[in-house]
Amino acid sequence: MNRPHESKIINGVALARRILQEVKRRVEAICQATGITPTLGTVLVGDDPSSAAYVRAKDKRCREVGIESLRTDLPRHTTTDELVAEINRIAQDRAVHAILVQHPIPAPIDKRAAFEAIPLEKDVDGVSSAALGRVILGMPAFPSCTPAGIMSLLAEYKVALDGAEAVVVGRSPILGRPMASMLINAHATVTLCHSRTRDLPGVIGRADVLIVAVGHPRFVRGDWIKPGAVVIDAGYNDGNIGDVDFDSAIRRASLITPVPGGVGPMTIATLLEHTVAAAAQQLGL
Repeated sequence: MNRPHESKIINGVALARRILQEVKRRVEAICQATGITPTLGTVLVGDDPSSAAYVRAKDKRCREVGIESLRTDLPRHTTTDELVAEINRIAQDRAVHAILVQHPIPAPIDKRAAFEAIPLEKDVDGVSSAALGRVILGMPAFPSCTPAGIMSLLAEYKVALDGAEAVVVGRSPILGRPMASMLINAHATVTLCHSRTRDLPGVIGRADVLIVAVGHPRFVRGDWIKPGAVVIDAGYNDGNIGDVDFDSAIRRASLITPVPGGVGPMTIATLLEHTVAAAAQQLGL
């Protein structure tokens, strides 16, 4: 027997598992055709526990699908010039097909300078201005992994975006802004909200599709949500708590992502999907 509301749950774990199975198959095909293993270079600056945990999870998934993971750990006091020099060194290595600079990057490092050092063809998390610009224009590029993973979830659950009213809460350049652009390219009508949005509950209440990424636990309340809306919680806070008050939101939503088990697994799966695609492009396959 199904538990109450179980049919409303968007299962990111199951879709991520299928994506990783396909990634593994493509890695094996590339290795067989070229003798070369797709390789992801990761740069971690400082000792942020969440960032370190994400990198460990990424390393584990890489091993599972056969991708080589080259990790570079730099101390918190690393300067901008030192970080850019390290990224340049990795970028020039033809054996490395993809680069991930783990964010957040500690202050006072100029994170934009770091992201801009990643070549477009190796920018598998869509952090450079070149990648973001191409995503906005609907041109080929690797988009930021979390919004790309969300788009995959929406497609998997056959959420109609053409003409839908979508609201994105959070305007970061690695999630909110590319998310809004990808929804626009899918012909949704998009409102991008932020800390200065007036009457945020009222704006959220119009959304057919709601995507939240603000970094505040249970920020969005269930009574703000339009009955029947699709709710994507891209937040993660201490204690496995999302940015949406799940217990009240699930009563009104038609579909909703849990935390954990919704968006999170899709981010790593999408990263590795982009990595194998970058390797294939660079190897002429």
